[in-house]
Amino acid sequence: MKEKEIKESVKDRYSKIATGEEQTCSCCSGSPDIMEQAKAAGYTVDEIKSIPEEAIFGLGCGNPTALAEINEGETVLDLGSGGGIDVFLAANKVGENGKVVGVDMTEEMVQTAVKNAERGNYTNVEFKLGEIENLPIEDNSIDLIISNCVINLTPDKLVAYREAFRVLKPSGRILVSDLVTLGQLPDEVRNSFSAWSACVGGAVEKEEYLNIIKKAGFSGVEIVESHYFSEPQMGHLLEGKILSIQVKASK
Repeated sequence: MKEKEIKESVKDRYSKIATGEEQTCSCCSGSPDIMEQAKAAGYTVDEIKSIPEEAIFGLGCGNPTALAEINEGETVLDLGSGGGIDVFLAANKVGENGKVVGVDMTEEMVQTAVKNAERGNYTNVEFKLGEIENLPIEDNSIDLIISNCVINLTPDKLVAYREAFRVLKPSGRILVSDLVTLGQLPDEVRNSFSAWSACVGGAVEKEEYLNIIKKAGFSGVEIVESHYFSEPQMGHLLEGKILSIQVKASK
C-alpha cells in the first residue's frame, strides 16, 4: 500500500463524515448514537453541552483535553481537529488571552469547524488546512499539542512527531490519545484501506509507538491512561489486540 493511496482513502472517508454522506462510526465505541460515542470516548455531558453540537461527530478514542492540564493564556495545537470538539474544549480553558489552532487535512472538516466556531462565537480559535507531517505552523510557537486518534492514520508517524517537536516551544508538551496494538496485526487488516481509515490498520505495537515519540526527540514519554478498544466492525481477528492509550511527553 502506498502512502499517497492511504492518505486519499482516509481523506475520502472523513470528507464524507464531515458532509453527512457517511454516518458509519470511525475510531469510536461503535454506538449508533453520536453523543453516546462521545461519552464512551471520555467526554462528560457538561463538556458536550459547552460546545457547538455540530462539532461532535462521535470520533476519537479518548479525551485529550481532560488529561492535558491546559492553562489559561496558552497556545494549543490540535492535530487532526475534525469538527473542532477538542479545539473548542481547549479554547474554553485557555480563555481570551490564549489561542487554539486546529489543523486537519480534510477541507470539508476545516470548513465545518470554521462554521462551528462562528456558531459558538469563538474568537480565540483558528482552523488551518494541512497535514500533520507538514504542519503550517511556525517553529517554537506552541505550548501544548493535543490529538485524538489521528497520528495512527499516517503511514509515517516519526515525521509527524518530529513536526510536533519542531513547532513546540522549549519545554512544550504533548498529550495524545491514540490506538496501538498488542502484537502484530494480520496482513488482511494492515493492507485494508477501510481498516486504515477506521484508525486500526495503521496502528503499531505499543512499544514501537512509544519509541517513535522518543526518537522524535521527546522526553518523559509516559502512558497516563489506557484501556482495551473495540467496536463492532473490528471483528474477531482484532479482539484483545487494540489498546487506546493517552500519552504525555515533553520537548
